[in-house]
Amino acid sequence: MPHAIVLKCANDSAAPVLDLWREASRFETTPSMEALNYPPHLTLAVYQDIEMSLLVAAVQKIFGSMPPVSIEFSGIGHFPNEMLVLWGRPADDRALRKIHAAIHEEIDPALCHEHSRPDRWQPHCTIAMKIPASAADQALAWATSTSARFTLTFDAVDCISFPPVEILREVKLLP
Repeated sequence: MPHAIVLKCANDSAAPVLDLWREASRFETTPSMEALNYPPHLTLAVYQDIEMSLLVAAVQKIFGSMPPVSIEFSGIGHFPNEMLVLWGRPADDRALRKIHAAIHEEIDPALCHEHSRPDRWQPHCTIAMKIPASAADQALAWATSTSARFTLTFDAVDCISFPPVEILREVKLLP
């Protein structure tokens, strides 16, 4: 079962993303993000096989005294996978890339899923992840016409396993 390190937004700033989830779900057979039963988030790293103690130690070291992280988003991007994925695009991802680099200083990037490695990682907040090819053009037209300008305040970091999402360790980001 895969494990991940995620920044989580479990506060009122999540409202615009929840609205986008509802709007984008009309292109899916079933709403993919609501089905997770997990708040808006940004995945920093995914591991197929990692010792929990290493994961938890890295998260505690990096995030144990970090304040909440506010990130402005400025539009919707997409990944053209077998199922189209729509995601919120950070306006400036430098802070996220510094956090991502800190994780890879603590945990060998070779242990990470290839899409989460420093040379491949794209910071994003998923809006919909299971849009079939039959709805892709309509979904992309919606994404292009939707401004999607909002700011999320990430107030916790979780070590999770999935699917289904199970929180194994939570570190609250405190001001």
